[in-house]
Amino acid sequence: MSLEQVTGQWKAKRILKHALRSGKVSHAYLFTGPSGTGRLEMAQAFAKALFCEAGGEDACGHCLECRKFEHGNQPDLIRIAPDGQSIKIDQIRELQHEFAYKNSGTKRKVYIMERADKMTLQAANSLLKFLEEPVSPLVAILITDNGQAVLPTIRSRAQWIPFLPRAAEEMLKVLTAEGAPPLMARAAVQLSSGLDGARETIQQNGFAEIRSLVIQLGKECLTRFTAAMITAQQQLFKTELAEHVQLFLSMLVLWFKDMIHFQAGRQESIVFIDQMDWIGKQAFSRSIAGWVSCIEHTLEAGKRIRANVAPQLAVEQLLVNLQEG
Repeated sequence: MSLEQVTGQWKAKRILKHALRSGKVSHAYLFTGPSGTGRLEMAQAFAKALFCEAGGEDACGHCLECRKFEHGNQPDLIRIAPDGQSIKIDQIRELQHEFAYKNSGTKRKVYIMERADKMTLQAANSLLKFLEEPVSPLVAILITDNGQAVLPTIRSRAQWIPFLPRAAEEMLKVLTAEGAPPLMARAAVQLSSGLDGARETIQQNGFAEIRSLVIQLGKECLTRFTAAMITAQQQLFKTELAEHVQLFLSMLVLWFKDMIHFQAGRQESIVFIDQMDWIGKQAFSRSIAGWVSCIEHTLEAGKRIRANVAPQLAVEQLLVNLQEG
């Protein structure tokens, strides 16, 4: 895998290629952005380019160092991940020991730290000393969902590399090429910020059943209040799907958004494309403001559940609110 082969993230790619091309490689990088946006792939591709003997803006893939990297035989690359819930000081000490032992003074070393925001305070302070007094030449690649959660003194010593949520269309192409059911993939990419998250969503137990339930309740809640209450009780709360009520609510938001997309003439953005005929007949039964109100009621139900309101009570109140408009 080379930098060019990593999909998307043109901004991160541009920054890293410029560093390689100009020879102005920082001693620390902070790869920050949502999970599933290609951070680890990019980190590995960047590390490979750093070791490449060709010395260009990307790995050549042919030199001895590239071949060693591809075969998992690059001794000057170390990966660190949380040990349990956190990255501990002993892991940082081991890292320092490894590089002190291997230090030849001229050959570049690289370490990739996943979930860098999970460092304990002692580990972070130990790493800080390492960043302040690097074993030269040494490059740190720190990966995190939230760069702001990393110790400010570490942030100030690392170059920030932003990773943005992948476009839904881009993820949909990849997932369908991988063989994911297109209808499931259309919903999953709207519920996730990256490919990994979308894959996990599709693979969740009951995902297809939740989608079907959203369609049924999405139709009933607008005109058949009693039927909607019975459906929620029997098909959601008396089944294993009750464990996924937040996913159900998130998908119900997509259902109401589809009504707005249809009204606005954005049919290509509709998630429930297999329900296009029904959506076409019902989308104008309420104003756009009315559909926005439905979305707000649904989001409020999710907030109430997170605030420990009984899920069944929150959903039943939601159905009342949706009926009333």
